[in-house]
Amino acid sequence: MRRRCRPGQELIQSIDISGLMFPLSKGRRFEHGLSFLATLAFLGGFFGARLFHLAFPSLMVITQGIHFHHFWYGLTMMGVAGWLGIVDNDEKFARVYAVVFGVGAGFVGDEVGLLLTFDDYYSELTLEFLVAAVAFLILVALMIRYRKQILEEVFHLSRGERLTHVGVFLLGFSAISFAFGTFELGIPLVAIGVALFILGYSRERRMARRNVS
Repeated sequence: MRRRCRPGQELIQSIDISGLMFPLSKGRRFEHGLSFLATLAFLGGFFGARLFHLAFPSLMVITQGIHFHHFWYGLTMMGVAGWLGIVDNDEKFARVYAVVFGVGAGFVGDEVGLLLTFDDYYSELTLEFLVAAVAFLILVALMIRYRKQILEEVFHLSRGERLTHVGVFLLGFSAISFAFGTFELGIPLVAIGVALFILGYSRERRMARRNVS
């Protein structure tokens, strides 16, 4: 004999819980292509900041006795990009956020030794080679495991999107110049980054209009 449900139970069963929950989800937010882009940007930010500091060791910004290390710029970029990545659902902008987040993480990673010792930027705790090895292994692992998806999401992008990503990277990386007070280098980087971003964006808009027509 079939057991008769109470009115309350029938109401609960009639409600499609999955239908209520899934519209709130942003879908598949973990994209392996985004991880690959962020890791590449991290490598660029980390080694770029390290080489910049080695080339100009005496440059720094001190305002009212406060030394603004470039990890502060990195933390700001990570926070902003991370928040926008959470609240925004646009696929193309997600790649931009991944690049900005990666550059910021590279800036923070470059000063791990200083953060841990509170003084020594050249501390062995930074472990450049370990960071490089770990990042390399991550890239290799992602390529081996998700090669097809990465090729589709990263290397098969249009030229316009690639230009916008390079522009965003230069804009983010220019923060290292401002952190060390080298405005003569930072301003050109910003200008080039903005120009590449506008060029790539306009190229994407033209391609979209052609596809529509």
